[in-house]
Amino acid sequence: MELIGKTKIDFIGMRNISFMISGVIALVGIIAIIQISRGAANMGIDFSGGTGLQIKFAKPFTTDEIRKALADNGIKEVELQEIKEGNQLLIKMRKSTAPVGKIAETIEQDFKKALPGNSFTIESTTEIGPSIGDKLRKDTLIAVALSLFCIILYIAWRFDFKFGIGATVATLHDVLAILAVFFVMNKEVNLLLITAVLTVAGYSLTDTVVVFDRIRENLKKNAKDSMKNVFNASINEVLSRTIVTSLTVFMAATSLWLMGGEVIHDFAFALVVGVAVGTYSSIFVASPVVVILEERAKS
Repeated sequence: MELIGKTKIDFIGMRNISFMISGVIALVGIIAIIQISRGAANMGIDFSGGTGLQIKFAKPFTTDEIRKALADNGIKEVELQEIKEGNQLLIKMRKSTAPVGKIAETIEQDFKKALPGNSFTIESTTEIGPSIGDKLRKDTLIAVALSLFCIILYIAWRFDFKFGIGATVATLHDVLAILAVFFVMNKEVNLLLITAVLTVAGYSLTDTVVVFDRIRENLKKNAKDSMKNVFNASINEVLSRTIVTSLTVFMAATSLWLMGGEVIHDFAFALVVGVAVGTYSSIFVASPVVVILEERAKS
């Protein structure tokens, strides 16, 4: 399936423009990482600490009536996750000075007043202390850094060290882009977001490897041609495949974002952003970086 025919677009020639765009994205992403590491962003209870309760109701309910019942009693900043199987609800609240048992008792009294016809039981209560949240935040940043390091090793082994640097820069670019969007939109940073970031990093790497495979083939066939021409020809040859693959994944991620429910809403949104940015970086970031390194090595 080809959405477009043969193209002769000078992707490498547009590297100055693409680098300017990517530079702005990276700058905002770096600011986001600094704020996240300081705990100054919109941190979920996974990283900031807080209380979680799992409640099972006898009858179906809506999150709107639950949120109203809590708000009427002064509990406003909560995260609700509905589990339709078994009429269950997860309630997450950020740091609180009150003991977990006291919070559970307060919520129980609130629901008895607001939902008199729907009996329920509190099945479990959990608390994540600030120190644990801080450790999770640091471990997450280390995990992302290690994954990028492993990408360098893998691409350097499979292709060349310069290709490894190009793939790593592109992947780091995608990670920074997702964090930048979430930071600017003040969306919650939690473990689910980190899962999405690592998923996108894997997708972006796969997309980049496909482009690099074609470049490696053409470098052997056209050893006397300029690096710019070989890279441009290779990207144009796989452009249709890249667009079709990315569009397919983008449509699936968009469906999850629009219709997947509250629980995976932000996760799916991160995938939507990541697929779009990952496709861009495979073409406009990874390859131009390798060309620059190759040109400098020969000069």
